[in-house]
Amino acid sequence: MIRGIRGATTITVNDAVQVEIETTRLLKEIIERNEVKAEDVSSVIATTTPDITSAFPAKTVRTYEGWDYVPVMCMHEMNVAGALPLCIRLLVNVETQKAQKEIAHVYLNEAMKLRPDLVK
Repeated sequence: MIRGIRGATTITVNDAVQVEIETTRLLKEIIERNEVKAEDVSSVIATTTPDITSAFPAKTVRTYEGWDYVPVMCMHEMNVAGALPLCIRLLVNVETQKAQKEIAHVYLNEAMKLRPDLVK
């Protein structure tokens, strides 16, 4: 079964170093909480809010150790009034035997406000 693992985080300023640090932190948490192996990942979709223009989170995912062959796509979220600013989201599509309710979605920093029901 292919399952989607969601994750989101925020940065404090539009800065390439912050994008890399927080994307790495988010990906690492998704990997650890869900016991993900790169060879089981079919693809990753990375998005940012339109106010992030300094770096591609997808590049950070591709350069994560052992993830160089994982297909990754990066794009912007819709620009909706009142949306959480400076937000990076990941959708990791992974082959797993886990049931949907066993998937651990990860929300860090200000992104915890997006899905408080899933924050652990």
